[in-house]
Amino acid sequence: MAKYPQVKELFGYDPNTKYIVPFWVTLQFIAMYLVKDYSWGVIFAAAYCFGAFVTHALVLAMHEISHNLAFPTPLPNRLLGIFANMATFAPHFSMFQRYHMEHHQYQGHVGVDTDVPTRAEGLFITNMLLKTLFVLLQPAFYIFRPLIVKPKSPGFWDIMNWVAVIVVDAVVIYNFGMKAAMYLLLSIFLGSGLHPVAGHFIAEHYVFITGQETYSYYGPLNLITFNVGYHNEHHDFPRIPGSRLPTLKKIAPDFYDTLPCYSSWTAVIWRYITDPAVGPFSRVVRKGRAPKDTKEEIKDD
Repeated sequence: MAKYPQVKELFGYDPNTKYIVPFWVTLQFIAMYLVKDYSWGVIFAAAYCFGAFVTHALVLAMHEISHNLAFPTPLPNRLLGIFANMATFAPHFSMFQRYHMEHHQYQGHVGVDTDVPTRAEGLFITNMLLKTLFVLLQPAFYIFRPLIVKPKSPGFWDIMNWVAVIVVDAVVIYNFGMKAAMYLLLSIFLGSGLHPVAGHFIAEHYVFITGQETYSYYGPLNLITFNVGYHNEHHDFPRIPGSRLPTLKKIAPDFYDTLPCYSSWTAVIWRYITDPAVGPFSRVVRKGRAPKDTKEEIKDD
């Protein structure tokens, strides 16, 4: 990108993130309070139709924060990431940050990049029914696959993350009841599975066109997902916050405008399920001896 010196001006952090995250957290807790006394059917519908979008906005906020793109130093980013996690019921921000740095450094590297499905998944998930089940249960795969492929010992921030989220969950259950807690749980489970906004999990790196490893999405759901759809741009420049990735695309159209891309995450999910040529093995993988030590670009102040 030497011919585009203005790209360097996009590097840094987005100070607006520290205001956007509290907005989504507050909105989700308000919704939780409003639905806590309704029937289970209403709670399920509210979680899928509303809470899933809010929770996924927070999930992608945590992705943004994992790259230290909300503050200039790591410590406040960590704290904001844990705060965002408090409204999503399942503690995962700190451990996700550790694994996600490896995804960027060793993309597709078997045994290191835990975003890559295992061989067992590929051999088992072979038809439409099983692929539908896989998409539905994506949250479980993203939680348990890293623990099997490349387990990590919990560190200080992992423990702090677990304590903070579990305490909030306990307060919710004690003060508002199990229905309130289930609204939060269903929001993240449904929003990360068979749901339009979760289409990015498949769209980002599953190979639909031979020769292309990463794909961007330029549809409206970028508005609530910190432009994670600009995924080629994000992997090229992970130090550019999501709010500036559209500007990057405009600056360098000859790099990005010619690449195949998506306009619908829902269509991506549908094709993944129905196309017999696409499945868990539809990934670019890099085999061979894994690095002994994977550098994690996460440092305290």
